[in-house]
Amino acid sequence: MNDPAPPPSGPLAGVRVLELGHFIAAPFCTRLLADLGAEVIKVEPPGGDPVRQWGRQVEGGGAPWWSMHARNKQSLVLNLKHPKAVGIVLDLVKGCDALVENYRPGQLARMGLTRARLDAARPGLVVAHVSGYGQDGIYRDRAAFGVIGEAIGGLRYLTNHPPEASDLPPVRVGVSIGDSIAGLYAAFGVAAALFARDRRGGDGRGRTLDVALTESVLSMMEGMLPEYGAFGTVRHPTGSRIATAAPSNAYPTADGAWILIGGNSDPIFERLTALMGRPELAADPRFRGNALRVRNVEALDALIGAWSAGYAARDLDRMLAEADVPATIAYTAAEIAADPQFRARGMVREVEDPAFGTVLHAGIVPHVPDDPGAIRWPGPGPGAHTDAILRDALGLSPGAIAALRNEGVVA
Repeated sequence: MNDPAPPPSGPLAGVRVLELGHFIAAPFCTRLLADLGAEVIKVEPPGGDPVRQWGRQVEGGGAPWWSMHARNKQSLVLNLKHPKAVGIVLDLVKGCDALVENYRPGQLARMGLTRARLDAARPGLVVAHVSGYGQDGIYRDRAAFGVIGEAIGGLRYLTNHPPEASDLPPVRVGVSIGDSIAGLYAAFGVAAALFARDRRGGDGRGRTLDVALTESVLSMMEGMLPEYGAFGTVRHPTGSRIATAAPSNAYPTADGAWILIGGNSDPIFERLTALMGRPELAADPRFRGNALRVRNVEALDALIGAWSAGYAARDLDRMLAEADVPATIAYTAAEIAADPQFRARGMVREVEDPAFGTVLHAGIVPHVPDDPGAIRWPGPGPGAHTDAILRDALGLSPGAIAALRNEGVVA
């Protein structure tokens, strides 16, 4: 593969990050950094990152998710079990601002990449460790994936119907949200650490970031823990409702779809009841004010559901928008891909990928209008940039690179 182009743009242009990550959390972190302009060198094992094979696959190309998951990154296939690999990593670190990894705690040091050796190679290096339970504590050595973080962080228990409504196990969110949240926190931490190091009057020091999947999920759990501490109450699953606001639920439609309606403020509730042809409901003693609507939510949802069931989802969506009531159908991938708002803001983009043809990618978040990042290239093939990285970053000759390849150090 030729050297990638165009050059980086975005607020992190000029930052170089080394990724020693696999699966989701660390690679998600570095994808966010790369989207905003950072140069990311992804170290992959021989055979490539396992995510290349996750999901429905194209013969000979792997999984289309890879196209977005690894976009804007350079791929270096390096056998980290080879004795010479550590030296190559340390040489790469000399030109990097940050290193992101998600091995088990202590694994980096066991490989010979201690903090002391990393600092010696690159004073001021920011190192982000992403793990299941964190780098210390009594659980640090327990195996964990994102789903474990979601469970111990409190999310999995709440993603369910109320206990009295179902005896099925708590459902998965549908994506690896625990990994992605941890990756998001790691990206935020890297940016914050680089700011502290490099800002005017900055101290020039590197930082070590310790990001746990479990803690990342827990930090997103709103008032669950404060309410338990203050009142001793345990928050329970509420299905599709919001326990503290009404109406706010998913309601049936005539064509078998669902529409979500948030009518929990008094003015919005009045507009909703007017649209329903039931303006008297806004003055009904059961529904005057949010607290009473929550108390009588079963009766209220039954009334709204009976009304919504008389219309097709698309018609309801239009009617509610015209009435200025927050609402939407529950989007599938098809609705997302066709949505004009997503298209207008570049959140659904068509990207040409040699392995898959035209692939749809989610856009870049956050949007920085005056210095936007870019999708410079899709997820590359394994080792697509190995020679270029060894040549340009380490100054190795073609003969030296060939020798490393013959020894099984790189591929």
